[in-house]
Amino acid sequence: MSRKLVRPRQGRMIAGVCAGLGQRFGMSAGMVRLLFLLSLLLPGTQVIVYLILWILMPNEDRYLATR
Repeated sequence: MSRKLVRPRQGRMIAGVCAGLGQRFGMSAGMVRLLFLLSLLLPGTQVIVYLILWILMPNEDRYLATR
């Protein structure tokens, strides 16, 4: 069974985007958060991508309800 990209209810700090990415790719949420914070040192659109993922990634509860 493939893991879906959802924002989990447990382990979220702001919106659960980093926790969801960590679950999907088999990494800890802390490692994804650290990578995101380090990426902020580089020029780019990291915050915009985070906001887009926040909007597009469904909550875990909503995903389980539609299954």
